[in-house]
Amino acid sequence: MSNSKSRFLTAQWRNLVMLNYVVDPEILKPHLPAATEIDLWEGKALVSMVGFMFQDTRVLGIKWPFHVNFEEVNLRFYVRHFDGKEWKRGAVFISEIVPKPVITIIANALYKEHYRALPMRHSVNKAGPNHTQFLYEWKLKGRWNSLGATVKNSLTKIQTGSPEEFIFEHYWGYNRLTDYKTMQYQVEHISWQIAEVKDFFFDADIKELYGEAFVKYLSFEPYSAFWANGSEIAVRIGDKLVVDQVSSK
Repeated sequence: MSNSKSRFLTAQWRNLVMLNYVVDPEILKPHLPAATEIDLWEGKALVSMVGFMFQDTRVLGIKWPFHVNFEEVNLRFYVRHFDGKEWKRGAVFISEIVPKPVITIIANALYKEHYRALPMRHSVNKAGPNHTQFLYEWKLKGRWNSLGATVKNSLTKIQTGSPEEFIFEHYWGYNRLTDYKTMQYQVEHISWQIAEVKDFFFDADIKELYGEAFVKYLSFEPYSAFWANGSEIAVRIGDKLVVDQVSSK
């Protein structure tokens, strides 16, 4: 897909762990950007806990010292926007955690993201002859929270129409600015390869991180658990969508 807007950020996203939960769509409406609607999977509203690595990160083509390789954990849900010609499928981030305060300042200011900086760490370990364990951790109020999965050591392509395609292949980001304004930006990457998840784990202070509304949904078994190898990515400079206040009433 061609785009005349310049690349704001390039990086590699690697070793993505995603635990997906069914929620009441009503709890997502306060976060829903103008000009978008919740994108449902088989009639279900999903949110995803996501852990992955940022690697070889460049902002406007520049590698900033100590901000090249780092972890991220986020909570997101899925929306779509009709631009008059086609539906654009995107993600909305409820919360994003990174270990770098400068990242939070830039992303929150320019893209109206919801980043916070916390101490983080990660590990990749063999789990028997045929599996690998990926773990992402962040420290909140003196306690380490964790998100991870044990994954089979064999890759397959994402199939068209699969639940993995729905989760992984959203190529736009949307952030709520006001009741009538939305930040929109394009994310570019190839279709990733996936691997079977044998087991998973998630232990976090859900209320403190995401609010009371999410506790009863994220405290139980996820609807699905996925892993993808990732690839090089690019985030284009964003623009604003403005909804006509009269016609929207």
